[in-house]
Amino acid sequence: MKQLFILCSFVSVSIFAQSPKDKMLESIGKKEMYYGGIAKQIWNYAEVGYQETKSSALLQETLSKEGFKIEKGVAGIPTAFTATFGEGKPVIGILGEFDALPGLSQDSTADQKSVGGIAGHACGHHLFGTASAAAAIAVKEYMKANNIKGTIRFYGTPAEEGGSGKVYMVREGLFNDVDAVVHWHPSASNSASFGTSLANKSGKFRFYGVSAHAAASPEKGRSALDGVEAMDNMVNMLREHVPSDTRIHYVITNGGKAPNVVPDFAEVYYYARSPRRTDVMDVWSRIENAAKGAAMGTGTRVDWELTGGTYELLPNETLAKVMHANLTKVGGLTYTAEEKAFAEKIGKSLGIESVKFEDGTGVKPLAAEKGGGGSTDVGDVSWTVPTVGLTTATWVPGTPAHSWQAVAAGGMSIGRKGMVNAAKTMALTVTDLFESPQTLKDAKAEFEKARGTKEFKYQAMVGDRKPALDYRK
Repeated sequence: MKQLFILCSFVSVSIFAQSPKDKMLESIGKKEMYYGGIAKQIWNYAEVGYQETKSSALLQETLSKEGFKIEKGVAGIPTAFTATFGEGKPVIGILGEFDALPGLSQDSTADQKSVGGIAGHACGHHLFGTASAAAAIAVKEYMKANNIKGTIRFYGTPAEEGGSGKVYMVREGLFNDVDAVVHWHPSASNSASFGTSLANKSGKFRFYGVSAHAAASPEKGRSALDGVEAMDNMVNMLREHVPSDTRIHYVITNGGKAPNVVPDFAEVYYYARSPRRTDVMDVWSRIENAAKGAAMGTGTRVDWELTGGTYELLPNETLAKVMHANLTKVGGLTYTAEEKAFAEKIGKSLGIESVKFEDGTGVKPLAAEKGGGGSTDVGDVSWTVPTVGLTTATWVPGTPAHSWQAVAAGGMSIGRKGMVNAAKTMALTVTDLFESPQTLKDAKAEFEKARGTKEFKYQAMVGDRKPALDYRK
């Protein structure tokens, strides 16, 4: 009888005993609604790049309460910050974004319905920053409980959407002492595959002309809008003579105020992208020449402001394997009946006959993916320190980024669940890196080989300009 009691006791302890990492995951799960509330606040703020005052302050407050040392206004950016816990090596960084996109104001419903705001979180950065903070806090608790030496540093990175916030932080040397960086991004599926992105350069071209009455004295006017349109025509012809994977897009942000007034000012906002930053720089110089020619031909004057420039991502397979193993352990979403009904309605709005829920419930195999269609200032970080990222299903499968459907899902339970999965995966990955010096060594060796010559010197594509704090105004 005594032996049976001992055996039962042993089995009971074995069943209920938790590993330190399981406890860490449980602590994140228990705080799902707490972190969901923080994300929803940032979703409601919906502040655009470099204007994320309340969003940045909320994340700073959240981390400060947990014992992180906050350094505000880094790299000359009022909303950028770092939050640090621990000391010494290794130093592991976690990136956190929190800027929204202009327009795309949307309620958290499956019907298109604006909430009357000037912006919306159509790329899920409210989830991004919150999950990264949750991961950093969980890692801090793990370090304290298990006597782990080293430094965990959260980077509050503003203006990813075109403002290149991380570029200025890299240029300032804020990543120089870091051994590895972990990040994530909201998506319509779960993946930790390693791939690259498009390098990007952006800027605003401003034409200056002479006002006149468009009917009574047109000969006295010189239309700044003519300059913009002439430039756009030349750039559109340029598309035939650039590498086929190059992307050029623009919007006219100011074209005049009234048809019967010759506009004395007009502005056009350009992006150029390519998988290779060398091609971007070549194409951008040709766009500048088009602006000069347009001004000469229309009798106007032009100047331009470079607002952003980012490197392509430098992938790291060593780190991706660790991240993928942890994402597989965490797994994908479990949809409720209500969430499935929401998803089906969103799917219909996108022209999807049947939503592929398996993209949200499963994890994609690890693979070396080709470059995506987007750009990110994480690229500059990845050329400075070994970097790894993942995506989780915070949107309905099939949803494109920068859509009202992404805003809607990001503001309800589907977005929150995907955010928690990201936090758990990043926390596991960071703790693995703290506990495996060999992994960090292997990741650095791969990084140095992929980056090329040891004489590589980082040079920001924005040059020495100060952060474009007013690029959204």
